[in-house]
Amino acid sequence: MTNLDTQHLLDIARSSAQRAGELAAEMRADGISVESTKSNRLDIVTQADTAVESMIRKRLAAARPDDGFLGEEGDPTDGTSGITWVVDPIDGTVNYLYGSPYYAVSIAATIREPDGRRRTLASCVFAPELDAEYTATTDQPALLNGRELRVDDQVTLDNALVATGFPYDHGRRDRVLAAMSGLAPKIRDFRLNGAASLEICAVADGRLNAFFLWDLPIWDYAAAALIATRAGARVQGGKDSPRTPLLLAAHPRLADAIAPHLKETS
Repeated sequence: MTNLDTQHLLDIARSSAQRAGELAAEMRADGISVESTKSNRLDIVTQADTAVESMIRKRLAAARPDDGFLGEEGDPTDGTSGITWVVDPIDGTVNYLYGSPYYAVSIAATIREPDGRRRTLASCVFAPELDAEYTATTDQPALLNGRELRVDDQVTLDNALVATGFPYDHGRRDRVLAAMSGLAPKIRDFRLNGAASLEICAVADGRLNAFFLWDLPIWDYAAAALIATRAGARVQGGKDSPRTPLLLAAHPRLADAIAPHLKETS
């Protein structure tokens, strides 16, 4: 039987993300290297990615042995409880490897809806070197270190600060460049920070006004999307697997203004 105690799920997500963040920071301080590549030489896996995911997986299995697990690095497992944990052990791996503090552990407790979609019930995005813990549940507000978050609901398109990123596949980068070229005359500026979960959370906090990107895997946005939604943003386009064609996070009015410019380049 599915346990929908969202506070219980959030407590587990928070404690696991905190310990995972500590481990990631410790491993970087000790020195890490690239362990392998995935789709190409830019899509890297560090020793820390695999070690952190393994640790999270063990903690979640100890706390809730009947749950499923879907992580970036390892094989998925099905559970019997109805809950599946969607985990990115280090979102922003390239930042992490190059010494930038802009990376995060992302953990989401999800459930399947009758239509097959995956819905996030509780989530935590923790950036250890920024000392930033973002949390939300379906029945609690989005928080940053205990402070309630609200998306900026006053910004207009011409004043919008918009974030995006580049896919690892060079062949897919032209679409992002075309979208940026079309939007550039209409907005204030762009930011490319290299960690989708933190950029979506920044929309929730009003430090960014919108984020869009194609081909995002679910572990990059499952936790952050709930946080942004509970802060009043609209997160549209996310699909379960394996990657979403286009994800856009912004206040609903701003999303309506940006979406047509992205549709032209889809």
